[in-house]
Amino acid sequence: MAGTAASRGREVRRRLVQAARDLVPERGWTAVSTRTVAERAGVAPGLVHYHFSSLQALLAEAAVGALRDMVGGAGMLVQRAGTPGELVDLLTAEVERYTGTDPASLLAVETYLAATRDPDLRRQLTAVLDEFRARLADRLREHGVPDPDATAAVLAAVIDGVLLHRALTPLPAGTVAPVLRRIVERGQQG
Repeated sequence: MAGTAASRGREVRRRLVQAARDLVPERGWTAVSTRTVAERAGVAPGLVHYHFSSLQALLAEAAVGALRDMVGGAGMLVQRAGTPGELVDLLTAEVERYTGTDPASLLAVETYLAATRDPDLRRQLTAVLDEFRARLADRLREHGVPDPDATAAVLAAVIDGVLLHRALTPLPAGTVAPVLRRIVERGQQG
């Protein structure tokens, strides 16, 4: 019986997280309520606070988890790159998957904005970014790119900025990649 109750609890928690992931891009971070999450998940509103310390904790877990998944996919691309130029090409091609108005892009934008007002969310989001930057810097270091930590930080910021701009004025990978390739390849030449 305990296994059944535990599995039901895990399923409710999973549905709440998925509902939050869906609602933040649809309505905006501040317009998501306990009631709307519960309704979307098909559970009673009291279960939100049974499974999470607060609505903000649920939203943070949902958003940070989704962003961790996005960054994890990009991190795997980084490992495949045979050269710094190929690394840039793979990252910029990955951004092409996002329109700037798709749910994943909107979730990222909403989460960044919410993190400016929530120190705990900021800490969690910063940890995700730091992990990605570290993976990127390690790969740049392996390829002999000078100052790989600073280069990784700038590349990550540019990729984020390109994603942000896509909702307004898309910058195609064919425009972004050559500029970034010049940065990482010139650095190698000295």
